[in-house]
Amino acid sequence: MVNARGAVRPLERQRMRMRLLGAVDEDRRDVEVLLTALQQAVAEVHGLGGMVHLPGGGMGGILYLVADSGLPESMTRPWLIIPVRGTAPPSRAARSDTVTWQPELAPPEPVPGRDPAALWPSGLPAGIGHLAVPIPGGGGRRGALSVLFAPGAEPGVAENAFLNEVAAWMSGRLRSSGPLYPSPTLLQALENGPAPREGSPRDVEDGEGVPSVTYTWDLRTGELASEGPVEEVLGDIDPQVLSDGIEAWAALIHPEDLPGAVAGFDAGIQQRGGFQSEYRIRRQDGTYLWIEACARTIADEEGTPVKVIGTLRNSDETHAAAESVGRALRHMSDGFVALDTDWRIGFLNQAAERLFGAAGDVAGALLWNVPAVRAVPGLEQRCRAIAAEGRPAGFDVPWPDGRSWYHLRLVPVPEGLTLYITDTTERHLREVERTSAERAAAERAALVQRITRELAEAVTAQDVIAALADGVMTPLGAAGLIMLGVVGDRLTVIGSRGVSQRCTRLLDGQWTVRDTTNPVGDALHTRAPLYIASPEEFLERYPEAGTLIREGGQQAWAFLPLAVSGRGIGAAVICFDRPRGLGDDERTLLTALSGLIAQALERAGLYDEATTRARTLQRSLLPQALPELPEVTVAARYQPAKQGADVGGDWYDVIPLSAARVALVIGDVMGHGMAEAATMGGLRTAVRTLSELELPPDEILGHLNDIVGEPGTDTFATCLYGIYDPVTRQLSYASAGQPPPAVARPDGTVTFLPMTPDPPLGVATPPFETLETVLPADSLLALYSDGLVESKDRDVTTGMNRLADLLFESVNAGPAAPADGSGLDALCAAITSALLPAHGALTDDAALLLARTHPLGAENVAEWPLPEDPVAAGQARELVRAQLADWDLADEDLVMTTELLVSELVGNVVRHAVGPIRLRMLRSRALICEVSDASLTTPHIRHTSATDEDGRGLQLVSALCRRWGTRHTRTGKSIWTEQPLPGASVET
Repeated sequence: MVNARGAVRPLERQRMRMRLLGAVDEDRRDVEVLLTALQQAVAEVHGLGGMVHLPGGGMGGILYLVADSGLPESMTRPWLIIPVRGTAPPSRAARSDTVTWQPELAPPEPVPGRDPAALWPSGLPAGIGHLAVPIPGGGGRRGALSVLFAPGAEPGVAENAFLNEVAAWMSGRLRSSGPLYPSPTLLQALENGPAPREGSPRDVEDGEGVPSVTYTWDLRTGELASEGPVEEVLGDIDPQVLSDGIEAWAALIHPEDLPGAVAGFDAGIQQRGGFQSEYRIRRQDGTYLWIEACARTIADEEGTPVKVIGTLRNSDETHAAAESVGRALRHMSDGFVALDTDWRIGFLNQAAERLFGAAGDVAGALLWNVPAVRAVPGLEQRCRAIAAEGRPAGFDVPWPDGRSWYHLRLVPVPEGLTLYITDTTERHLREVERTSAERAAAERAALVQRITRELAEAVTAQDVIAALADGVMTPLGAAGLIMLGVVGDRLTVIGSRGVSQRCTRLLDGQWTVRDTTNPVGDALHTRAPLYIASPEEFLERYPEAGTLIREGGQQAWAFLPLAVSGRGIGAAVICFDRPRGLGDDERTLLTALSGLIAQALERAGLYDEATTRARTLQRSLLPQALPELPEVTVAARYQPAKQGADVGGDWYDVIPLSAARVALVIGDVMGHGMAEAATMGGLRTAVRTLSELELPPDEILGHLNDIVGEPGTDTFATCLYGIYDPVTRQLSYASAGQPPPAVARPDGTVTFLPMTPDPPLGVATPPFETLETVLPADSLLALYSDGLVESKDRDVTTGMNRLADLLFESVNAGPAAPADGSGLDALCAAITSALLPAHGALTDDAALLLARTHPLGAENVAEWPLPEDPVAAGQARELVRAQLADWDLADEDLVMTTELLVSELVGNVVRHAVGPIRLRMLRSRALICEVSDASLTTPHIRHTSATDEDGRGLQLVSALCRRWGTRHTRTGKSIWTEQPLPGASVET
């Protein structure tokens, strides 16, 4: 029933009000019942006031105001009698059985002898709304309930439904009642005078102090009676006329006025209401006297008119006043024109003559034939439309002279129309000025809003300069812009527009912040914008800062200090190519913008610092330079997404392994930012460390999965790890969530390597599957992250097909790529440029690694089996010496060192391992010697004492070669060493 704050909900409140109405006593009078319901309705819908209209007893075509609430008498008087066929909301609601809304309150249509527009109160606020709902009755509409609403308060569905419910309740209470007549109070208002009171004096005075006499007319007998002598009020009138009855009184009425007077009486009696008329009656001397008669009809209990009670007063003075009004109209400052029903001019005053022509020339002419009227476009159509509506209305029109504006107001009157013409030229000019000022203010506000938005979106200092140049230079007509920043105690040029490079170079660092002999330092010192309108003023104020004039060639300047939190960070200098003083509005605009510019420039500086740190971190986490290897030629590209820090989680790597093999790696940490970059750095380090252990691809991914999936981490990553063996031309690879590599073969075909789908690292379940493929010589291998081929506008399949097309075009475009890899680097750049959008639109990090394979020729490989016998060491030394001689590596130091290394390795195998034993030598980026056996034990360097007889062999191996290690194979292990070649290039 109530909400959380204790207020009654609207629906429950409406039910309460209906229950209150249901409790109204059955013996209450109808008017009291209607008034109670009307008060509840107005209060519920928050209206200004309300009215109830019902038809009179048996009289069709007329609605009477029978109840009102919350409205002054001046507002109810025009609504006392209204026609059912009118367009006012109560009339339309009663006639059409529909809820009627009118957003602007207006007078109802007139009824015979009564013009509501003439009674309409002045000073009503504009925009009062008028809502009327029908009050149903048996067999037809009984009337209407209407409510007035404050300007801008339009009722909704709930209000309409409640008013309909109240109207239905009214109908139920009235259905068994007889005709309802206007109350005496309303009749008194209808008469525009006080109602007679019992015991009143014989002669009473109306509201204007004019004596009147009250009379009674018995409709059944025709007798007339007055409360006092009629001749005391009306002058020389036959005193016996009233005693002779209504026929004698009618005989005194002027013949010209008799039809209208009789019609007025008849209409008033028929309508059971009040009426008013004015006519002339004959004095005893034969002259005529103007009188005004106001009366109302009294009905019996059955609704039958039985008598008329009214007042009579002398209105001769009113007609004399009318002549004075005519003189006033003639000389009034506004134009006044009287028109008949055919739009012919009957009267015009002097002010109208100045516009239309002399009265003698235009009197009797059609309004549309007057040259001045005919020259106003569309005037006739607008006037006729207003006349057709039958209500006063006005509009402004430009006069044909092109300088003047007039307001024309047409007021319908019984004999035609009256036209009022008011000179509104001054008002129109003020309106034009006001509109122009409002437009200028709106444009300035829009400009500030646009610049504010662009400055808020600015990321770098150059973005700030571009926003300021686009938003300020054109509106102000500026020719140049210089943005200065504080570095130490110097002012350096951040950027410029429309200013020569020579000028900016000379200004860069020339002025200091605390030096007030230059305009920028002065503005920063005072923290107030500085405006200089001419070169003469500049030199007079700052003679030591003439460089800006001599080199810039500008003629006027605005210096805006830029400060944040009380700290000066720079200045914006706006230049003009002609002497110019800025107005107050322009200065206010620049003053407001200086704070926004300062904040944007401060944010841009912070962004530049963060970007620099991010890029430094990114460079440190990715390979500084890819290794130059004879087995593969490589090139790579990385592009972080333009969201937040300019750093991401994609990475790539090329790792030289033993036996001339090469590991190719690409990975992607899901997400973008510093945390993802740090995770990427950790994974890349782990990959390189695991590669040193000579593990196969599936085991390396298994260890990475353990790292990423550690408790407490909320990271996922993808990775592809491949090992290329130039001896066998075999690529072994395993993937965790990465897209398949693409291979462009020398014959021009492009395919994607087969891939077993594996989940990303962190959610995968080892073991991973290692796949193998043989690559032809000079094959082009492309490893990439999903950000390269997938975007919001392109699915991954479409992106992969596009990548294949680009690789196909490169392979079939022309001659082979240069051996130094420059062509591969250019291809890498071309692919990323074709597949990726502009950097600002990139939504995911993207990485690409291209590798062209070069197998190791058979002439660079030598391999022999050795016996499982101590003589194997001697045989190994002989084989090594012979092979080195065959390779033209006859350097005695190299031969002796190699013999010693091989002898030590073979001896260890014979002593500590099991066969079969094999010796292999490779001539590649280094001289590689490998001794293989079937044992899985890994040799380790031991710390020996001076008395130990063994354990020094591996120490000797480590000292003689550049690096050495152990690699486990499918059949056992291989112990390998690498020695630098004497400098000769290797043929592959």
